[in-house]
Amino acid sequence: MTDGGIYYTVSGAEMKRFNAQDGYGIARAREHGLKFGIISGRNTPVVTRRAKDLQIVEVHQGRDDKLAVYQDIKKRLRLHDEECCFMGDDLFDMPLLRVVGLSAAPANARPEVRRAVDFVCRARGGEGAVRELVDFILAAQGR
Repeated sequence: MTDGGIYYTVSGAEMKRFNAQDGYGIARAREHGLKFGIISGRNTPVVTRRAKDLQIVEVHQGRDDKLAVYQDIKKRLRLHDEECCFMGDDLFDMPLLRVVGLSAAPANARPEVRRAVDFVCRARGGEGAVRELVDFILAAQGR
């Protein structure tokens, strides 16, 4: 949902840039029953805030083992891999990208990630990639 940049204010607060079109896509997809989650290796209060704005309940930050978090979510929600999608952009996302039913990457993902996923967005992270993926999923479902 971001461009991968880490911005700091003079006081040291961390900031991130989010795309409003991504947010609208998430809100629209939620209306069709899709659920969203965030799994991040970093722990950033602004991500918590954005998730709250978008009514994303599954927010897991400061977690290096994204696959373990996913397995826990999947078990709690009684989901199967083929029902799940994950978008990642770097090598540490690969273990999770390998198991989900639909793996995706933004255009600015690492080349190794882009080669390994099912769907590569034309948009870069933070520039509408989430919206593009959501629109793709909804269209595939005939919605």
